[in-house]
Amino acid sequence: MTGQWWAYLAVFVGSGALCVVLTPSVMRIAIRENLLDQPGEHKSHHTAVPYLGGVAIVLAFATAVVVFAILEAPHGGSGELFIVLTLGVLLSVVGLADDLGHVSPLWRVAAEVVVALVVWSLGTGVTVSGIGVLDLGLTVLWIVGITNAFNLLDNMDGLAAGLAAISSLTIFAVAIANGQFLVAALAVGLAGCTVGFLRHNFHPARIYMGDGGSLFIGFLVAYLGIKLRFESGRGASAMVPVLACSTAIFDTTLVTVSRLAAGGSPFQGGQDHVSHRLVRLGMAVPHAVGIIYMGAVGVGILTYTVSRVSPNSAWLITGLIGLTLMLSGGALLRVPVVSPITKDVGPTDTSG
Repeated sequence: MTGQWWAYLAVFVGSGALCVVLTPSVMRIAIRENLLDQPGEHKSHHTAVPYLGGVAIVLAFATAVVVFAILEAPHGGSGELFIVLTLGVLLSVVGLADDLGHVSPLWRVAAEVVVALVVWSLGTGVTVSGIGVLDLGLTVLWIVGITNAFNLLDNMDGLAAGLAAISSLTIFAVAIANGQFLVAALAVGLAGCTVGFLRHNFHPARIYMGDGGSLFIGFLVAYLGIKLRFESGRGASAMVPVLACSTAIFDTTLVTVSRLAAGGSPFQGGQDHVSHRLVRLGMAVPHAVGIIYMGAVGVGILTYTVSRVSPNSAWLITGLIGLTLMLSGGALLRVPVVSPITKDVGPTDTSG
C-alpha cells in the first residue's frame, strides 16, 4: 500500500463499518444460544450480557486483511500476513473456549508461548540486545505479556476496545512516519474494528468481546508493536512499542502489585483495576473510561514524539512518562477497592 491518506481512511472506515454490521448478528446468536456473561463474583455488571463480540472483531479484521491482500499484495508476499492472522484466530479460539467453558491458565499461556515462537521463526521479534536467546526470551515475554494485558483490560464497558484503538492508531502514526505502510494498514484496520465494536460496547455495553476478542486484539497489538523498525536502530526507539502499550502495562502492573501485596494471586479476579479505582473515587463509568482514554491519547502523542526526536530527548520524555505513571500508580494504590476473590480464575478478568 502506498502512503495516500484516503487508502488508510478506506481501511479504517471499511473495517469499522463491517464490525458495526456484524456485531448485532453475533449478539442475536449469543442471546439465542444463551451464551451470556452472567453477573456475580468479581463482575461489576448486574444483568446478563452476550460475550461473543470478539467473533465480530475477528471476522471484520480477517475480512479486511483478505480484501487488502487481494487488492494490493504485500511486498515480499502475503505468507507472513496470513500466518499471523491464523495465529490470532488460534488465540481467539482458545479464548472463546474459555468463554464457553474453562481453559486451564497453563494451556492458555502455552498457546501464547507457541504463537510467540512462531512469530520469532518468521524473523519478527525483539532485537534490542543482539543476543539471539535473550531476544527470543524478550519476544515471548512481550507477546505473552501484552496479550494478557489487553485481556485484563476487558474489565469495564468500552475500555479494552478503546485502548486497543488508541494503541493501534499510535502504532499507525509511527509506522507512517517510518514508511512501514503494511504495518500502518494493519494497525489502522485493527483500530477500525475496535472503534466499530465500541458502537455496541461503550457504556452501557450491549455485548462484551470476551476472551475470544481480547486475546486476539492483544496479540495483534503486540505483533504490530515489534514490527516497528527505526533508522536510528537500538536505544530509545526500542521503547516506542512499550510506550504505545503503556496504559495496558500500567493497569496490569498495578493489579499485580496490589494483589501480591494483599497476599493473593495476580491471576485472581477483582475490582481493583485502574478503572475500578476511578469509579471508587466517585466517577461514573463513562467518565472513568474517558479519563483513561485521555491519558492514553496523551501518552500516544508523546510516543510519536519519542519516535521522531533525538535520543537524548527521547529518553527524557520516556523518563517523564515513567515517572508520571509511577506517581499515578502510587496514588491509585491508596484507593480502597473490593478485595480480590479467592477463587483462581486464570489470567483473565472480564468483569464487564
